[in-house]
Amino acid sequence: MTLVDFFAPTRSGTAAHLDSAVWPSDAKYDNEGRIIVGGVALADIAETYGTAARVLDEREVRQRCRAYRKTFPEAEIAYAATALLVGAVADWITDEGLSMVVCSPGELIAAFDAGVDPRRIILHAKGVSRETLEIAAARRVGRIVVGSLAEIDLLAAVATRPQRVLLRVSPGIERDSAQDNPAGFALGAATATAVAHVLGTPMLDLIGLHCHLGSQIYNPDHYGEAIRRMVAEMALVRHDHDRILTDLDLGGGHAIAYRNGDAEMNLPELSAIIEDALDAACARQHFPRPNVALEPGRGIVARAGVTLYRVLSVKYSDGGHVSVVIDSETRSRTGNFAGVVVANRRAAGPLVTATVAGRAGDVILATDARLPVDLRPGELLAVPCTGAYQHARTRVVAVREGHYAQLVRREPDLLDRDAS
Repeated sequence: MTLVDFFAPTRSGTAAHLDSAVWPSDAKYDNEGRIIVGGVALADIAETYGTAARVLDEREVRQRCRAYRKTFPEAEIAYAATALLVGAVADWITDEGLSMVVCSPGELIAAFDAGVDPRRIILHAKGVSRETLEIAAARRVGRIVVGSLAEIDLLAAVATRPQRVLLRVSPGIERDSAQDNPAGFALGAATATAVAHVLGTPMLDLIGLHCHLGSQIYNPDHYGEAIRRMVAEMALVRHDHDRILTDLDLGGGHAIAYRNGDAEMNLPELSAIIEDALDAACARQHFPRPNVALEPGRGIVARAGVTLYRVLSVKYSDGGHVSVVIDSETRSRTGNFAGVVVANRRAAGPLVTATVAGRAGDVILATDARLPVDLRPGELLAVPCTGAYQHARTRVVAVREGHYAQLVRREPDLLDRDAS
């Protein structure tokens, strides 16, 4: 029995096109059947730099920055650098008019090294050291988000000049995210105590509230409800302290699709809900409209990234199961990818469902990848929608209009990874 005979039931499906739900908008096959991103054959990148390698489409990143700015023209868009931060990405997003959100010492220093205007940086104080807060305050970072009394006290101890502060609160919204993280002060007594604490600290200038509803949120109604509760809290601050808070940061968490059919955030719908909720809440509370900020991360870079791997082995079991081992020893943070495809040729024959794993065997990239029956060691696999939250050691290569260049070497240190 030949392999084709063995997998005869799989003849009904072939990889006819690249799924627009998860690939960069300019991805396509060339005349040789190779996948092209940013005008560059992925196979050429693999030959030049080796694998594993993450390819980042500059055009896609810039288009998504522009889409956010166009969809939310009255809001400040601040890129959540935790998704991916290297010097070139910082250049792209600041060129497109975005601010930047950082959550660690490495991200803060990397933002400074990339030339990001400190006034356009939002630093989350959760988990950062006294030294990091000292650096941020000394460099006059635009806003620092505090979510505990300890963070407030630590920042107060290092601030030598007035520092603008956002208070992180948890509005108590029932979310549809599987990775909720309602850190911050609960609305009510806890927030009231924190507000009084900050207002009683001479060097801290409380300008607004911040909330983070979770990750991979696809229901925009959650943001509308958050606005209603947050504006009501801002009105209480005005009533109790005669202080008008001018800023409302709604965080990020906007869902994107990792597989065809995944629910994702509809940005125009989110924009409409935010506008309606602001109008209604401000009218009800007789409160002036605040400056709104959003913090997308994966929504900017996830779909711009494609990760490349070499096939090391292909094993066919008697039960019909196929196991593919690739040259990866890194762990993905985004789960099971169904969009794994061969990048060096266009699959035109029968497909089989396969498990794809790293060489150590415990890092599963996909359990239901649809790959050619005749897949061979040495071929190139591409995994779309991997621009955000991937392992730091994977090299990063940028593509644009037929040109490509390595941005990040395969090194673990965020502060010394730029390949410039």
